[in-house]
Amino acid sequence: MKYVLGLFIPGALVIFFTRVTYSHVIGLLLTVALIAASVYKGYTDSLSLIIVDALSLTVGFAYSKMVQERAKKRS
Repeated sequence: MKYVLGLFIPGALVIFFTRVTYSHVIGLLLTVALIAASVYKGYTDSLSLIIVDALSLTVGFAYSKMVQERAKKRS
């Protein structure tokens, strides 16, 4: 169950924070800070789960960047 959530939640958080802050870099940094806190507290207990989170972060960051670039072209 942790791996399924790890695939979707970090990427969704990057997209959410990007929409709120209008910056994909700030969205990524806020999400990384949340994941670092969960690792520190012990909720993320294996290296493979950290890799899954990193993959999701990467996909969410790429998607957010693409959406922002598309929005800039429209205006």
